[in-house]
Amino acid sequence: MKAVIFVILSIFYLSAVAYGAVGEIEKIEGNVFYREHSGIPYKKATAGLLLNSGYWIKTESKSWTNIKLIDGSRFILSDNTELEISDYLFDRGRKSGVFYVTQGKIRATVLKLTGQTTNFRVKTPTAVAGIKGTEFMMLAKGQANVFFGNENTVYVSGYNTVEKTLTADTMVQNTRGLTPTEPVKVEEGTLLYDAKIGLSQITGAAPPKEWEISGELPHIIARWNINYGHYLADAGRYEEALYVFQIALDLSDNSEIRADARLERGAVYSRFLRNPEAALSEYLLILEEYPETPQKETALYLTAMTLYELKFKKQAKQRLTQYKKEYPDGKYLTNIETILKLLDDEK
Repeated sequence: MKAVIFVILSIFYLSAVAYGAVGEIEKIEGNVFYREHSGIPYKKATAGLLLNSGYWIKTESKSWTNIKLIDGSRFILSDNTELEISDYLFDRGRKSGVFYVTQGKIRATVLKLTGQTTNFRVKTPTAVAGIKGTEFMMLAKGQANVFFGNENTVYVSGYNTVEKTLTADTMVQNTRGLTPTEPVKVEEGTLLYDAKIGLSQITGAAPPKEWEISGELPHIIARWNINYGHYLADAGRYEEALYVFQIALDLSDNSEIRADARLERGAVYSRFLRNPEAALSEYLLILEEYPETPQKETALYLTAMTLYELKFKKQAKQRLTQYKKEYPDGKYLTNIETILKLLDDEK
């Protein structure tokens, strides 16, 4: 049976080579574009377009495409995704490839035959996934990357960092080129499970019927990260907690999610790492960047209390007075008035 598969692949390979191609765009939904190399404008793509090393493929909003390589491997690109076939080699005994994803959501299915050496790498600006033969999904947004395993094994690293092993039904993530997190089991009933199901729907074998989940994925994973980071902090894994909160910040542009992540980072610095200066930086960022969020009240209170702890009494009194003015019925008002009285008594 495997010999038959190889013969079929070889026929596709020989016909494609005749046109100098390493694969083709099999299916398209919406607006999909391509270019033969970087530095030139994109052109509209159509199904059946032959692809070669150096080609870029890009999808727009509510758009999807299925790319089949001559070895039978596939890349499914969901909306707002950009991929370059940086390098590709295939013969009977080996195959290798480098695929660069600047952003977006993909499903990679890398076929491996017995006796064939497989070495594929999927790169983003801040991560590398090494693949010997497997299927996985990934979301790349800004500096953050989230990988979900479907079958077999993927080796995920930052740039020049230790690898972490992604297996079926687990998730690995990283940001800013740093070492990825430890693999986490994707369990039903969690936000992480919801995110995986959503990513699976928009990178399936057929285009999704609904696209609403696509834009929510980064926020869903970011919210899960905040919950997970809280668990890590309670377990005494403080640096891991700070890292997970940072991934949440890099994934989501939702003001309330970002404010929550900064509050959690401040709590780790203040309660566990005894670093009030770092905590104060987090609280001040909330006041500066997210002044319209509900989290501002807590951030303002914690700013005042941290300034008092650091013995910056004048600045503390300014923030305490600001709190009384902006939140006359605030939940921290009793504490605020107590500290103000202490400051007045110290004169």
